[in-house]
Amino acid sequence: MRYMILIYNDPSIYATMSQAQGEAEFRAYMAFNAEAQKRGVMREGVQLHPVTTATTVRVRDGKTMTVDGPFAETKEVLGGVYILDCKDLDEATALAAMIPGALNGSIEIRPIVEF
Repeated sequence: MRYMILIYNDPSIYATMSQAQGEAEFRAYMAFNAEAQKRGVMREGVQLHPVTTATTVRVRDGKTMTVDGPFAETKEVLGGVYILDCKDLDEATALAAMIPGALNGSIEIRPIVEF
């Protein structure tokens, strides 16, 4: 089953990281990517630009409205996603726990509806 793994974090954490800490986190993500590829479950992974680049679209009464930024004000924002093809939720959960963002943010696992 395919799962979307959503990585939420507080962007302010990265403003206080040293260069060495940032490089260590990058290496940890690359290690996760390598492990997911080795297991044959990696389908895709993307990092998003900062939330300040987001645009929210709503249609009300036939009119399209756009707003700069995310829909809701939250401390944690979506920073990236993976699509993993795992045998079950247990495998997806075990892999999600390996994602570096789980250490200072949260990881949401959502099964993908197959049409």
